[in-house]
Amino acid sequence: MMTGTPLTASPTLGAAEPILDLLPDAPARRAGQALNDLNASLHLWRLCWKLGWLDLKLRYRGSILGPFWLTASTGVMVGSMGVIYATLFKMNVRDYLPFLTLSLVIWGFIGGLVGDATTCFTQAAGMIRSMRMPFIVHAIRVVLRNLLVLAHNVVVILAVFAFFRVWPGINAVESLPALLLWLVDGIAACLLLGALGARYRDIGPVVASVMQIIFFITPIIWKPDLITHGRQYLMFNPFYDLIEIVRRPLLGGTPTVMLWSAALGFSLLFCTAASLLFMRVRARLAYWV
Repeated sequence: MMTGTPLTASPTLGAAEPILDLLPDAPARRAGQALNDLNASLHLWRLCWKLGWLDLKLRYRGSILGPFWLTASTGVMVGSMGVIYATLFKMNVRDYLPFLTLSLVIWGFIGGLVGDATTCFTQAAGMIRSMRMPFIVHAIRVVLRNLLVLAHNVVVILAVFAFFRVWPGINAVESLPALLLWLVDGIAACLLLGALGARYRDIGPVVASVMQIIFFITPIIWKPDLITHGRQYLMFNPFYDLIEIVRRPLLGGTPTVMLWSAALGFSLLFCTAASLLFMRVRARLAYWV
């Protein structure tokens, strides 16, 4: 009669005993895998850049102006909105139009990045299923794609600044660390919203609706100076903090220590949440897409 003894490989054959490990990964192991994913993605930065550039070319394939349609539409929007809102807010056009131009271009980058972040992994479903590639490559790809769009729209900012002879001077250098913080937050947004969007396809429309509300409650088309009472509560809006640390130096000002502290604090919380979620669901993304 056969017994219940498990069948093992004979040591004389030199074959290792097969082991099927069905236990969940330990947190330390998941963290190590996520760090390996990040390290491999950073080494593939050329691939990320090529994929982002290819996405932009395919989006405007067959178009005459290509991505410069975004530049033209941004210029028309700034020109039409600038005079109207300057009249409504009783502000000088020379002071208001550079602020509005810079704000709309910045918001276009943030809004486009957040919108693309919700489909970060689902749009790359074919690549995820067909080849072994670090997941963070797709997040960096989305960030670089929107960075290229931002570079096209910088032409509008330069044109408006040159027309009104508004130059930030040496203060513009202070916006470079803020832009670096944006890139880190952008990757975190892709990991967080991309994972949630892969699991729940309603995340995209929900995020789009929320971003519309945030656009109106954030100083984009109106200046923070218009709030005479309770202006300090703007600091609790993370979008205001992140926008202001870039916008204020480009307008010739200097961000306060409180503003930078709030921006770094919100970014730290956001990146921590994105890292924890990504470490937890990384092994399931290929099945969700």
